[in-house]
Amino acid sequence: MNGIKTFPKGGVHPHGNKKAISSQKISSSQPIKNAHVPSMAVIAMSQHIGKQAECTVAVGDEIKEGMLVGKASGFVSANIHSPIPGIVKSITEIYLPHGVKTKAIVLEFQGEFERSGKAFEKKTWIGMSPEELNGFVADMGIVGLGGATFPTHVKYTIKPEQKIDSLVINGVECEPFLTADHRLMLEKPDEILEGIEIVKAITGIRNVYIGIEENKTDAISHLKHKIQEKKLDYTVVSLKVKYPQGDEKMLLKAILGREVPSGGLPIDVGAIVSNVGTVFAVYEAIVWRKPLTERVITISGSGVKYPSNLKVRIGTKISEIIEECGGYRGKPGKIVLGGPMMGFAIADPDMPVTKGVSGILVFNEKDSFKFQNDPCIRCGRCIRACPWNLMPTLMYKEIENQDYTGALAMGLMDCKECGSCAFVCPSCIPLVQIFKYGKLLSSKK
Repeated sequence: MNGIKTFPKGGVHPHGNKKAISSQKISSSQPIKNAHVPSMAVIAMSQHIGKQAECTVAVGDEIKEGMLVGKASGFVSANIHSPIPGIVKSITEIYLPHGVKTKAIVLEFQGEFERSGKAFEKKTWIGMSPEELNGFVADMGIVGLGGATFPTHVKYTIKPEQKIDSLVINGVECEPFLTADHRLMLEKPDEILEGIEIVKAITGIRNVYIGIEENKTDAISHLKHKIQEKKLDYTVVSLKVKYPQGDEKMLLKAILGREVPSGGLPIDVGAIVSNVGTVFAVYEAIVWRKPLTERVITISGSGVKYPSNLKVRIGTKISEIIEECGGYRGKPGKIVLGGPMMGFAIADPDMPVTKGVSGILVFNEKDSFKFQNDPCIRCGRCIRACPWNLMPTLMYKEIENQDYTGALAMGLMDCKECGSCAFVCPSCIPLVQIFKYGKLLSSKK
């Protein structure tokens, strides 16, 4: 396979939809641009795995750009900062795409920016202790930007008894349509590599691997050149184009040949995995003392006029971002936050961007697939597609029969909800939604 690595079993090959087809521009060729500043930002207090942040402001308060507005309420939690200066108009509750209800600050833009457009002195971090560096990561509210939104300072906190020898940087971006990480690797390689050096200083890890799918040849060659230029001892690993190659467990199988045990984490097999967007945010947090108030997002799909990669301020309404990309192309049938395989369809386009939103995909009515949910024909395609060696068809039957104990015994909690099974199902059964439902009900038993 010419040195191209991948995970051993399962996976699927959905069309990437990242390069131009016919006359429509797709986002991989679109450089990152700054999105407009919203006149109103809706800032959710739950933008991460773990406890919801505690709101630290009140209605009528005057807020500065980058000010702490939500304080982490536990070790597994994250700070929230204001993306714009303004006045707190209200404090309300909203639902996020995955169904979580959270407190949110409604901030009206007023005043002047203290960071944006201003010159700042680059901070030196050489000589700082790991605790100081990780403290800044926590203070700046950095979370995993690959989709999981796990608080990054928690991931980088290694106990003395834990032996970690490998840092794997995830530049795979295997979800169709999404190109934000690809563009970051092309446009911000120096910052990403310095971010990796900072992570090494925090964790003490020496071995660094950067995994990138082989279809991003420009990013692979660009990073290899930069690594050689800086004389860094990093290994760039070309990976086969196969979904879900970007899952951290699949990534560790492909690059290190290590299998994370059931219910375990990468740290259990001596590794830490971080997304390229996350290490870029770490770089900005340490070098520029910049909190996580914006992120790069891909806007694409058949239902948007101008696919783009935009740096968007947290709290901006989805509808405003779509409008900035030329608005809808025809009548929209579905809006998905994230990728089409693991993302969430939303009913309200005025929902705000959060730290975990990697993409905004708009599909017209023709391309908006509706599940038919025909009977299972027991063809076994879902079993062959499952990268976790599960039996989706049998788990589905157990849940359908309300035997949640049986589904758990078959490994329901090991399902990562990647959607590979549903993608190949000829009966169009919504397997992922059924497994989510089964997990929810089994947790209440």
